[in-house]
Amino acid sequence: LYPGLEFQNDFYRSCIGPPLTPSPQTKLWGTVESVSRHPSPLPGYLSLSKVVPFSHYAGTLLLLLAGVACLRGIGRWTNPQYRQFITILEATHRNQSSENKRQLSNYNFDFRSWPVDFHWEEPSSRKESRGGPSRRGVALLRPEPLHRGTADTLLNRVKKLPCQITSYLVAHTLGRRMLYPGSVYLLQKALMPVLLQGQARLVEECNGRRAKLLACDGNEIDTMFVDRRGTAEPQGQKLVICCEGNAGFYEVGCVSTPLEAGYSVLGWNHPGFAGSTGVPFPQNEANAMDVVVQFAIHRLGFQPQDIVIYAWSIGGFTATWAAMSYPDVSAVILDASFDDLVPLALKVMPDSWRGLVTRTVRQHLNLNNAEQLCRYQGPVLLIRRTKDEIITTTVPEDIMSNRGNDLLLKLLQHRYPCVMAEEGLWVVRQWLEASSQLEEASVYSQWEVDEDWCLSVLRSYQAEHGPDFPWSVGEDMSADGRRQLALFLARKHLHNFEATHCTPLLAQNFQMPWHL
Repeated sequence: LYPGLEFQNDFYRSCIGPPLTPSPQTKLWGTVESVSRHPSPLPGYLSLSKVVPFSHYAGTLLLLLAGVACLRGIGRWTNPQYRQFITILEATHRNQSSENKRQLSNYNFDFRSWPVDFHWEEPSSRKESRGGPSRRGVALLRPEPLHRGTADTLLNRVKKLPCQITSYLVAHTLGRRMLYPGSVYLLQKALMPVLLQGQARLVEECNGRRAKLLACDGNEIDTMFVDRRGTAEPQGQKLVICCEGNAGFYEVGCVSTPLEAGYSVLGWNHPGFAGSTGVPFPQNEANAMDVVVQFAIHRLGFQPQDIVIYAWSIGGFTATWAAMSYPDVSAVILDASFDDLVPLALKVMPDSWRGLVTRTVRQHLNLNNAEQLCRYQGPVLLIRRTKDEIITTTVPEDIMSNRGNDLLLKLLQHRYPCVMAEEGLWVVRQWLEASSQLEEASVYSQWEVDEDWCLSVLRSYQAEHGPDFPWSVGEDMSADGRRQLALFLARKHLHNFEATHCTPLLAQNFQMPWHL
C-alpha cells in the first residue's frame, strides 16, 4: 500500500515481530458497519488503555491532597497556640461572655467561624408581629407608579420582558461590580494585608470590639465598635455610625475621622465586603443598616438621640435610609455624597445606553439619597469637596456639576419651599458657584445677610408652628428677605472642603450639623 516505505516496515518487523493478520470478519474504522456499531463520535479516545493511566494520576493526586490535609491537621494539633485558639473559639460559641470575646479578638481567622453576636429578631420591639422587617427585607422607597394613561397591560408586560431581562443581567453582572468595586474578590485579596493591619490597629490601639450581626436576609455583617463613653471627652457619649464608600472598609475607611475627633464609633462593612457576606444591592444594604442601628440601640445601649449617622460617598444611601427609618437619630452628616445615581451612571456609560442605564438603575440599583433625606426632620450637614472628580458629571473644575449641589437644593426646597422660590433658588446657585472661601464670603457679603435677623425669623416661626417640615416661612416676605434667608440656610447646611473625593476628612472639619 505504501511504496517507498519497505525499509521502515522491515525495521518495525524486526523490532516488534510480524504484524497481526486481521480476520475476515474484522471491519476497518470508517466503514458503514463500523460507524453503526460504534456510535461514539470519537472512537478509540476513551479506550480502557487510556482511562487506566488517568485514574492512576487522579488517585495519586487525591492521595497527595489527603496527605497534605493530614499533615496540616497534625501540625495544628501539635501547635499549642492553635489548640488554645480552638479552645477559646469553642468556649465563645457556648458562652459569649465579654471575657471570651476579648480573648477571641486577639486572633485573626476566617470570619465565617465567628459566632453571631446579634440577631435581627433579638429586639422584642422588632418582631414581625409588631411591624418589624420580614425575611425579605426592610421597607424601601419605590419608584413612582405608572400614570393612569399608561396602564400596564399584559401586552405591554410581554413587550417589556426582553428589556427587563437585559436590565437584570446588566445589574447582576457588570452593574453591581462597577457600583461596588469593593465587593470584587480580586480587589479584596489585594487589599487584605492593609485590611488586617487596620483591623489590628483598631483592636490593639483603640480597644475596638468586633461583632457579627445577622440581618433579616441572612447576611452576616462584620462590625467594629470603639467605646469612648468612659473617657473624659464629652463627645464620647455620642455614637457615630459610619457608612463607607463603594470601595471602603471600616478597617481603613472614614471611621478614622470621628475617632480622631473623640467620638464613640461603630463601623460596618457592606454585604460582600471583607467579613460581611452577601451582595451589595440596595435591599441588602438597607437590611444591613437596619440591624446595625438595632445593634447600637439594643446591645450597645445608645439612645437614638445620641446616635449620629456619618457617611462618605455612596454610603449616603444607607445613611439617608437610616435617617428616614429612624427619625429620632441626632443628626446626619453626608460627606462627598450625591442626590441620585442616574446622572452619575449616565456619565460613565455611552449615550446610546441611556435608556438601558436609566431603567437598570431605577429597577435594581436605585440609590435615591435626596428622596430619602427629605423624609428626615433632624439636623443635616453636607460636606462638598471642591475638587471632587467622582460625583461631578463633567470635570472636577466645574463645581456646578457636583451632585452635592443638587442634594442641597432638593433638601432646602423641600424644607423651605417659600424661601427657595425663584429669588432664593437663584441666589443659592450663585453662592454654590464659589469654589473658594474668598468667593463664598464675597457672595455672602454682596447680599448683606443679617444672620441675627434670619435667626429671629426662623425661631419665631418654629415657636408658632412647630418644628416639622416643610415650613411656609417666607410666604409673605420681600424678595430681599427671601434671598437673605436662602443664603443663610444654604451656608448652615453645606460646608466646603478643598480636597478631592478620596482625601480623608480632617478631624477639625468633622462638626455637628446646625440646628435652631
